[in-house]
Amino acid sequence: MHSFSEQCLDMARSMLAHNLDSIQPDGTIAPVPGESPRLDEPGHVAFALGEYYRATGATTLKGVDLVDLTARCVTAQVFTEPAAENGLAYAALGLLCFGPSKERNLVWERLVDETRQRIDKQLLHRSDYDNHWQSFNIAKAVARFSFGLSKKDETSRLIERMVDRINQTSSTGFFDDAAPSGIGGNFNLYGVMSFVFTRSALQLHANSGVRDRKLPTLRTYAEKYIKMMPDLVRADGLGWAFGNASGAYGQMHCISLILQALRDGWIAEDQKGKYFDLLRRIFLYFYQTYLDQEHGFLDLRDTERDANNHHTTRIANFDAARYLCQWSRLAKTVQMSGPPAKPEAPRTVGRFVIFDKSNRKEQGLFLYRDAASGLHAQIPLVSSAGKPASDVLPFPHCPGVFDWPNNHYAPILVPELTFGDKVTVPAFYGKNCVTGLGLRNSFYFRYEQPELITTEEEILKGLGSVKVQWNFAGPKISAEFAYTVKQQVTLDKFRYMIAIAAPHSRYRVAGSLALGAEGHRCTVQKDDFQAVWRETEVVTNDPIYRTNYGKIHYLQLLLRDHPLIMRPGNVYRLAVNFEPDVVQIDG
Repeated sequence: MHSFSEQCLDMARSMLAHNLDSIQPDGTIAPVPGESPRLDEPGHVAFALGEYYRATGATTLKGVDLVDLTARCVTAQVFTEPAAENGLAYAALGLLCFGPSKERNLVWERLVDETRQRIDKQLLHRSDYDNHWQSFNIAKAVARFSFGLSKKDETSRLIERMVDRINQTSSTGFFDDAAPSGIGGNFNLYGVMSFVFTRSALQLHANSGVRDRKLPTLRTYAEKYIKMMPDLVRADGLGWAFGNASGAYGQMHCISLILQALRDGWIAEDQKGKYFDLLRRIFLYFYQTYLDQEHGFLDLRDTERDANNHHTTRIANFDAARYLCQWSRLAKTVQMSGPPAKPEAPRTVGRFVIFDKSNRKEQGLFLYRDAASGLHAQIPLVSSAGKPASDVLPFPHCPGVFDWPNNHYAPILVPELTFGDKVTVPAFYGKNCVTGLGLRNSFYFRYEQPELITTEEEILKGLGSVKVQWNFAGPKISAEFAYTVKQQVTLDKFRYMIAIAAPHSRYRVAGSLALGAEGHRCTVQKDDFQAVWRETEVVTNDPIYRTNYGKIHYLQLLLRDHPLIMRPGNVYRLAVNFEPDVVQIDG
């Protein structure tokens, strides 16, 4: 693992060197052309510089004083108005990287008294969160106690509050990134991030006893994500692939979680070989898909692909440099004992991971992998926090084969029914979720919605219901949606959409999946809505239609744009079959 460690450090140096000139004299961060700065950017930069210092012990890079730059960024962050609590948490941990106390901290010595007083005041202020921002509160508490700004250590209490909220919102202990709107159950990549960030904060705590006492608590919940990884990660190394925060972060957070788990002994000896192989694949995908290897920086968005609107190119580069430094340190502590595990023969797997199961709703993630074709899909049944988005709709997420636009809503592979001003999709929650083996070793995943739900996650009581079933037999996929209404109602519009994308022309991994010349081979087996296929829409030049991985070129739309009277007692079905022509691309 030492060559991997050095490789990470070299990449971090290159990434930082390319972005240090964006740090302004006042500590704010200049954005790349075409983007706007974020209020929490100085904090992210401070943490990245701090982790570089921890990994190397160096206080300069290319002749630039990193201690001075960190002091500027910390100062800019604590005086930011309005205060960005996430940025404060990153800045606080960045400070701690340079020393465990005020008396032995290189950056603290550079700060003026006004800044020190401001840090004291800002770390004291704390809101109460029931989403991933609670991990930022934990980091602030760690810094406040470690710097001697408070004799009372709140770290343990805040961690217990975080896991209490997890237990309240998930029957199986997964992280609900709660939002003010929506049905609830916003299970996404920020769950992984929360445990990674909290673990990083505990590692910097001045009192190692607190870390040792709280690690078993973190392990109880983080292990659930760790155990998902073997079925989640695609053969080419693609990691977490649904939700608007995936993409580069879908790789980085997963790598960090696995490395932390290996360091802490959370992975059994007989499983280590499997997780080392996962690490290798996820890292290779990250390296070849998001790094400009010629110039040495992270390339987040271009004319072919996009990223989460909140992820600026600067933040992504400094976050990646921070993670690379952490990976470098962690890799040195992880010892591979015994002979490397033999690679397992690929197996066809269908598995439903339950995130929450209650009387009100059931949510989870269905994972399917076909050993023969390499088709590997993630079907999320989760909330999108009340904001319409394609990235959490319950269809087979498989970049290169089944794609969707980032930062944009479209009814990809699910029927959209419009009643007046209410737009419904069979998404976000289910009841009676069931998975199992069908005929000829096929897998099925089915659920029902006793009440229809809108794209804004408003449940429409008394309107109708839908039953959904997905079937997987090798590379063949079929879906059936069966609607019934409780009273006569007018359906104003019906839409069903397929997006056809191509892998990135430059950033790609050999062996990644793509559609061959015969495409999806889609057939509509039954359509009681009597919709018709419209002429294929070419969107190659439309910047809206980009994914985290490549460009969408075509949209196929099945549409009924005139009213249909739906009557109670009738079942209205849409059944669609796919036999995608799955190929593996060259690097």
